Amino acid sequence: MLTVELASAADAATILGLRHAAEDWLFARGIDQWTPREVPLATIAAQIDAGEFYVARREPGAPIVGALRLIWADPAIWPEEDGHAGYVHGVVINRSESGMGLGASLLEWALRRSRQEGRSLLRLDCAETNTELRNYYLRQGFRYVGRREFADGSSWFSVALFEKPTDR
Repeated sequence: MLTVELASAADAATILGLRHAAEDWLFARGIDQWTPREVPLATIAAQIDAGEFYVARREPGAPIVGALRLIWADPAIWPEEDGHAGYVHGVVINRSESGMGLGASLLEWALRRSRQEGRSLLRLDCAETNTELRNYYLRQGFRYVGRREFADGSSWFSVALFEKPTDR
């Protein structure tokens, strides 16, 4: 069983720890996705305060095994926002849970939650060069819909854009 709940301020350090572990794992494998230590605790805390972060536990009260942000607008990456989508960012899982379907469960939860909010799509993105993650999203039923490049001088890399109807 997996329970997903709105994160509290007390969860910020745990979420950041999961992110750091993911950053280190990606970096060790030469995968461009997140720059190690690019997100400070204050940013995670602010996102929690805004009601954007959710945490997953194997049962109520158990340790956090994963987290994600679910937001209702993402103009930096999806500037043509039309109010019909939920946007997932920052999916992290405890590395000991890797390969156990936790990521897929979190994405499925986000899909259902977006549908409950009246959204017809769930959208996400990843580094365009992250072939493994791109293929993972395709296996999860997301459709590649294009790419987003950022202006010269931006610290962001080009991203691949994916979406999935919430009625699936």
